[in-house]
Amino acid sequence: MAGVSAAPESTGVEPGGEDVLSTSAAGPAAVRGGALRVAGYFAGALVSAVSAALLFRHLGVVDTGRYVTAVSLVAIVGAVSDLGLTAVGVREIATRPEDERWQLAGDLLGLRITLTVLGTLAMTAIAWAAYSSTLAAGVALAGTGLLLQATQDNFALPLVVGLRLGWVSVLDFARNLLTTLTMVLLVLLGARLLPFLGISIPVGLIVLAGTVLLVRGTRSLAPTFSLSRWREFAGVMLPYAAAVAASALYFRVSILLVSALSSATQLGYFSASFRIIEVLTIVPGLLVSSAFPIFARAARDDHERLGYALGRVYEVALIVGAWVAVSIAVGAPLAIKVIGGAEFRHAVPVLAIQGVGLGAMFVSVVWGNGLLSLGLYRQILVISVGALLLNAGLVAALIPLDGSRGAAIGTAAAEIVAAVAQAYAVGRGRPQLRAPLRILPRVALAAFVACVPLALTGLGVPTIVLLIASSALFGGTLLLLRAFPRELLDLLPAGGVLARLRAGGGA
Repeated sequence: MAGVSAAPESTGVEPGGEDVLSTSAAGPAAVRGGALRVAGYFAGALVSAVSAALLFRHLGVVDTGRYVTAVSLVAIVGAVSDLGLTAVGVREIATRPEDERWQLAGDLLGLRITLTVLGTLAMTAIAWAAYSSTLAAGVALAGTGLLLQATQDNFALPLVVGLRLGWVSVLDFARNLLTTLTMVLLVLLGARLLPFLGISIPVGLIVLAGTVLLVRGTRSLAPTFSLSRWREFAGVMLPYAAAVAASALYFRVSILLVSALSSATQLGYFSASFRIIEVLTIVPGLLVSSAFPIFARAARDDHERLGYALGRVYEVALIVGAWVAVSIAVGAPLAIKVIGGAEFRHAVPVLAIQGVGLGAMFVSVVWGNGLLSLGLYRQILVISVGALLLNAGLVAALIPLDGSRGAAIGTAAAEIVAAVAQAYAVGRGRPQLRAPLRILPRVALAAFVACVPLALTGLGVPTIVLLIASSALFGGTLLLLRAFPRELLDLLPAGGVLARLRAGGGA
């Protein structure tokens, strides 16, 4: 069934008829939207930290491992059932004629619903056979919540493509806040494992209703189930879909391998660390996805513009990723203490190692979006499968040697290799799209200097003081080395003054 054409404000076309994705207004809109989405996410993450601390203390080490295992199984369903449908949908909607956009969105919704239901049934059966009936019931509950979230993601496509990202950030924050409030209530009521795995159902219903209010009248909200159109679309995106499936396994395979090859205690340590990293893995995507509609349009019309956009976003992602990695290394004792308490103290080095992989992910997401905007699905597939095999091999080899820390080392190493491979694939044969390497040694030096406060760990200096000192050293070194992109400085308070200092001018 064909969808109703979206209103101008929700399709990326301004009221006057001008397509915002093709104008100079697109960049500032993406920057503002990205900043809002990251700010909203961190606000949600802060309130989520409260509930996570309560949850881990409430469940204990063993049940925490079971909880994260169930969530990981459902996350695999989410990624495999999406199969890149949301990302490719944004690309196609941003580049197709307006009269074709929302029929495609309805087709994608029908396909996503079908795959999510089938995936949840399959994963529930696997959990029943491999773990327990309790874990299987938890997977079924969380899978139902996943179905609601998948529907809401599709309904929100007009907001994303139209760069109405402020509303997207509001919906994201609402989901985090409602999840936290419900989790706190369940802890106070003394609930055990299963109710926590069902939280996504009432929360999903509320966020879905809010999304419907925002987009109603701009498109049809009914899913369409057309096998012929599904086959046509699947023929184009099948390599990318397989790559997303490999990525889903890549991010979760470490949890499953630790559960199979190590003890319940080591699984608990790795799960606590992974839970913190998992919260932060959303941030690279939020930063980059705000600019993805611009990448897609530039890939179709102007590779010089695409090269400029990718280069600037890469520089920002490299700086932010390095800062995040160092901050996690310095702040790991505090994070584990807040989340799990003294019982999880052996998870501190695991978290510090995983922070390196998270830092690499910021860069990886940029070049992954570059490949996607160019429609290079087969290259994405080769890199994703290679990273999955490398990750599985390293983690399986290192777990017997060093338990949860070995798993963290394998995961981080595979993420770094994937980032380098994707950057190479984008720039191969396209000089205007190659990664600007001039900033890399400067950021590496700044990260090294920012690690100096680690030498004071264990001497009684509060971790928060070490974090502040580390961030100050990192930012100050980058300023001295003139490594900050001007576009990033302009977003900061007194940005104009900082930009002139970077350029070597006076105040």
